[in-house]
Amino acid sequence: MKHLRIIFAVAMAFMFCSAFTLKNKERQVYAFGIAASFNDSVVYCTEIQVLDSVELDKNGFLPKRELYTYQLKNHLEYEMKKPDYTCMIYFSESKGKLEKEAAKVKGKYKKGNGQILQTVSPAEFTFKKPQE
Repeated sequence: MKHLRIIFAVAMAFMFCSAFTLKNKERQVYAFGIAASFNDSVVYCTEIQVLDSVELDKNGFLPKRELYTYQLKNHLEYEMKKPDYTCMIYFSESKGKLEKEAAKVKGKYKKGNGQILQTVSPAEFTFKKPQE
């Protein structure tokens, strides 16, 4: 009976300690970008990507999200020679929710006034964590 109490106490201590370590599990953040221009009928969009070493802040926002949009804007301007595009980034910790949002946003552009939706592949462009 004494051994059973010791085993039970050790098991309870293990469960108590593991409950706190599971809470701090780092979740992945997913993102995709959209770039549109009033001067061009082509709308560029990236595929959904996992952002490297990123956590959302306490309010659920992506830290330095404007730098991610500038990455896409710079890629379009300097690599693809497409100036004057307005870039937006969508992000979430849930890939499923982000896929639904991407389908909704892409659907709006597909229904639009003769706009062509063109995908930017991950081989061409990937988001990188901004340097601190």
